Formats: sequence, C-alpha cells, structure tokens
Amino acid sequence: MTVPILLVLEADPPPRLGALAGRAVVRYADERTLAAALPDADALLVWDFTSEAVRRAWPGPGPRPRWVHTPSAGVDRLLCPELAGSDTVVTNARGIFDQPIAEYVAALVLAMAKDLPGTLELQRQRRWRHREGLPVAGGRAVVVGAGPIGLAIGRTLRALGMTVAVAGRTARPGVHGAEDLDRLLGRADWVVCAAPLTEATRGMFGARRFALLQPSARFINVGRGALVVGDELVAAVLERRIAGAALDVFEHEPLGPDSRLWDVPGLIVSPHMSGDTVGWRDRLGEQFVELFDLWVAGKPLPNVVDKNRGYVPSHDS
Repeated sequence: MTVPILLVLEADPPPRLGALAGRAVVRYADERTLAAALPDADALLVWDFTSEAVRRAWPGPGPRPRWVHTPSAGVDRLLCPELAGSDTVVTNARGIFDQPIAEYVAALVLAMAKDLPGTLELQRQRRWRHREGLPVAGGRAVVVGAGPIGLAIGRTLRALGMTVAVAGRTARPGVHGAEDLDRLLGRADWVVCAAPLTEATRGMFGARRFALLQPSARFINVGRGALVVGDELVAAVLERRIAGAALDVFEHEPLGPDSRLWDVPGLIVSPHMSGDTVGWRDRLGEQFVELFDLWVAGKPLPNVVDKNRGYVPSHDS
C-alpha cells in the first residue's frame, strides 16, 4: 500500500500526529478548503468535530476518503445522505468520554440534591440560611441511551445507592426498550438523557414527556441539545411541573449571552464540558493513531458507526 493521504479538518489546538511521521502524508483543511481537498484523501480525521463542514463538502464530484473518523461520541454533525449511502467507513471516539460524563452527571445529581447552587449564592450574599437536602440513595433514576455513556452513567448512579433503569432503542438484558420509556418516566426522581441524536430521537423530550414526570423529578441532558424542545423544558421548570434541570448541551452552541436559559431559576447551564477532563485531546489523538494502525494493516476497525442508525450499535443489541 502506498503512503496514504490523511486529511485533517483543522481545529485549535491541532492533533498530535507525530507517531504517523513517514507513514502518512498529513494535509490540513478548513471549512473553506475541505471540499476541494476531499477527492485526494484516503482518510479524513474530523478534528473539528463541532463543525458541519463535512456535511456541506461531502456531496460533490470526485472520489472520497475510504475512512472518516470523528473524535466525538455523536456523528449527527457529520452524516449526510451521500456519506450515509457510501462505502466509506465512519468511526467515532467511543470509549473516551464514558466515565467522565458519568462522573459529571453524578456531580450534577449531588449538586441539585444538596442545593449547592443555592449554597454558593447564599455565600456570595453572606447569608446564613439553613436548608435540608434531598437523599440520593434510594432514589429512582432513568437513563435514556443505552450506549457506553448511558451504561457508565447507570453504573455510577448505582454506586450512589440509586435504583437505575436504562432505556435504549431495543430491549436487551439489563436494558429496557423504547416502548417502556413513558412508563419508566412516571416513576423517576431523576431522568438523564444520553441518547444519540437521530431523526427518531430529535425532540424526544418535549411537553408530553415532561408532563409524565413527577413534580419532584429533575432532568439532565448530556446527549445532544436537539433531543430536547428547549421552550417546553423552560416552561416545565418555570411552572414547577418538574423540580429542576441541568443542561450541558444545546441545539445552538455556544449559547449566546442573550439566551433566556441563563436566567431560568432551577436550571443549571454548563458549556458542553461533561466529557472533557484534563488531557482529553491527547487521549483522542492516541485513539486515532491506534485506529490508523489497524486501518493501514487492513484489520477490522472498532467503533464503526451504523450510518443508517447514526451511532455505533452495542454488541449485545
């Protein structure tokens, strides 16, 4: 095999690809130059995984890379009909973000149960006001999304003493199918959304499902912003139809300073950081190099996305 041409969709800071010296011709493109560079590339690393440039550039004349890798869990910003219908293999960063996101969800649960936002605000005001926190152990949680991230969230919440039900697309041992979701939501104290964004899941949490929740329930989204109908979540929180919510993902990012979400009482807003811990970019680069080694050797790749479903199917689904 000749030395392959690896095209990288740029982002700052760039990936560390020194391990590929002499084994790949590495070229870089941005959103403006990507379409022209695609026909010459054997592989594409979408380092700027927040960009939708691939969706715009992929349709067009000429050959296309045989392998596309995105260093993210979701592929919704990447896939387009032409890519989905092609022979190109798409892989993702499955395995990198599972435990960091699970830990972040646990932190949000504890913060809301013990009213840490209120404590910090009262400290800022120099006010001494005793309150009672909620018990976490013994609570019921429903995790929506049965991939590695959802399963890691379930394990972590169980370690806090919670009863956890995980719901996915189809039922399998330890996982409820989509047909059980509404029933599970009605008994939940905590609902954590970690589902992939597909046409089937877009807007899955709106007024109808928020109405199923108990007034004491709290909702957390670490999946994709478009899984939630934002205005209907805001209404549910403001009207106290649910007790609170936390969002780490948004339909339009970054969240603008004029967004009403910043000021909703009972809503925690964080800047899409649940999976990002110190050194995360290095781990993504190392994972890509490992995949590259398999690819040039002609060996099967892990983390292959089912382009029709829009995610990596679980082995036991």
